[in-house]
Amino acid sequence: MKNIRNFCIIAHIDHGKSTLADRLLEYTETVSERDAQAQVLDDMELERERGITIKSHAIQMDFERNGEKYVLNLIDTPGHVDFSYEVSRSIAACEGALLIVDSTQGIQAQTISNLYLAIDNDLEIIPVMNKMDLPNAMPLEVTDQIVDMLGCDEEDIIEASGKTGYGVDKILDAIIDKVPAPKGDPNEPLQALIFDSVYNSFRGIIGYFKILNGTIRKNDIVKFIHTEKEYKADEIGVLRLEQEPRKMLAAGDVGYIISGIKASSEVKVGDTITHVANPTQEAITGFEDVKPMVFAGVYPVDAEDYEDLRASMEKLQLNDASLTYEPESSAALGFGFRCGFLGLLHMEIIQERLEREFDMNVITTVPNVSYKVHTRREGILDVYNPSGLPDLSQIEHIEEPYILAQVILKADFIGQVMKLCLDKRGILKNTIYLTSNRVELSFDMPLGEIVFDFYDRLKSISKGYASFDYHLNGYQPAKLVRLEILLNGDYVDALSTLIHQDNAYEFGKKICVKLKELIPRQQFDIAIQAAIGSKIISRETVKAVRKDVTAKCYGGDITRKRKLLEKQKKGKKRMRQVGNVEVPQSAFLAVLKMD
Repeated sequence: MKNIRNFCIIAHIDHGKSTLADRLLEYTETVSERDAQAQVLDDMELERERGITIKSHAIQMDFERNGEKYVLNLIDTPGHVDFSYEVSRSIAACEGALLIVDSTQGIQAQTISNLYLAIDNDLEIIPVMNKMDLPNAMPLEVTDQIVDMLGCDEEDIIEASGKTGYGVDKILDAIIDKVPAPKGDPNEPLQALIFDSVYNSFRGIIGYFKILNGTIRKNDIVKFIHTEKEYKADEIGVLRLEQEPRKMLAAGDVGYIISGIKASSEVKVGDTITHVANPTQEAITGFEDVKPMVFAGVYPVDAEDYEDLRASMEKLQLNDASLTYEPESSAALGFGFRCGFLGLLHMEIIQERLEREFDMNVITTVPNVSYKVHTRREGILDVYNPSGLPDLSQIEHIEEPYILAQVILKADFIGQVMKLCLDKRGILKNTIYLTSNRVELSFDMPLGEIVFDFYDRLKSISKGYASFDYHLNGYQPAKLVRLEILLNGDYVDALSTLIHQDNAYEFGKKICVKLKELIPRQQFDIAIQAAIGSKIISRETVKAVRKDVTAKCYGGDITRKRKLLEKQKKGKKRMRQVGNVEVPQSAFLAVLKMD
């Protein structure tokens, strides 16, 4: 056990985590030349397309130094704030972390928040300055930033390049010398933490675990403490590029278990595995449940696919523990699910994965956050959906979630970024100059304001340099109203939103204009209205497609033309009463991307 090292790689987006992981796998000859490809651990099609890591990936490497053999368990983690739950789970399975900082960009917001996660879990931190081969690297500046943040010595920082492989040998030496071996006793009762799971259509659910104490052998009868279900360990093994079966795993090992579990509700990330015959007395603690930030309804395009969508959601939740969902119904869209996501990118990825991996065609409603509504009779209600808002006469006041947002940026862009945050009802708390040209701004902001187009605008006004991170910071009272969209007088609940009173008029007008462009013309006029309560605040009309019924009248009395036009008018009126308006999926999506 003294030769096992469990470590993860943490960093901001695009600082070269996956590329460095590739070099480590090549250097330790874990991946053959035939299997080698860029971002070898990113096995999802979406990850390769977008060039980002969405899932944490665990892999075991063998390394020999001075005649002694070491087993290194590496977990490559995502960098985007929307996948921070993946990072926290990976950190729970490790004793050390490589903190990667891009030498051309320096420390960014997600670097800091991932570092705090690691420090909270008492991990040994090894700072690595990556991309040293680039001509615009700033080693001296970035070294100062790392020393300030970590309080380490300059000599502790390893210079490396994920592209060329420079410094990889030093990183491996540092892992062996600095990361502590796992503590634990192979002779104690079994105690293993499930930190991830995947669904395999042939073998059922595969759980990934780290053993803290005890030993597990093939065909042992084990029990999951949280669900109190018992299983036979049909196959256990370690995670290489492919899964590699083993007869036995002991304390300190990271591996997988296959026991033919079919129901996704039976495996919970953070659960503890133990033996039935000699169980451990206590479950492993310190693994917190995920708190979703953004809520949206996900509905099947075809109502008959509801059960298929439920099955797909269950399988997807196994693979992504930060997704939460519960059934709901909508007047316009039928039955579907109210889903909780960690952010807008997370929502987009889930929607794409449903389409690609499960062939599900889905409609997603306007995303919003959860509000606390103080009512006169029923106490405090949690409202995720505009249609769940009680009658205005029953509401005392509404509270909305606030976040503490950290933006790290170049000093040149301070003015524009401040204006953006203040326009979004942010309150500037703090300005810290990290170096002469890098500033950290802290804002108190409503979470609901960053759901729409905040991140994209921040990136564009700072030319991609600003980095953004946030965490929840309680609830505060707010003047919120329900903005409703009506088509021909019918309320479309999928497009209604809860919005701050000051922004409602402008936002309502924008939605009406956008829908006018996107809703196809019918044989009758379509009135698109935005309303707050009974007051209409904006209206647009999609004009009818008309046939020239007077074309056959050549000359003659005006009353003949009048008669034909009146007849057409009556027909249009009748058609409008029976005709229904289809809102295309592109209209729902366009409302999400309104600038």
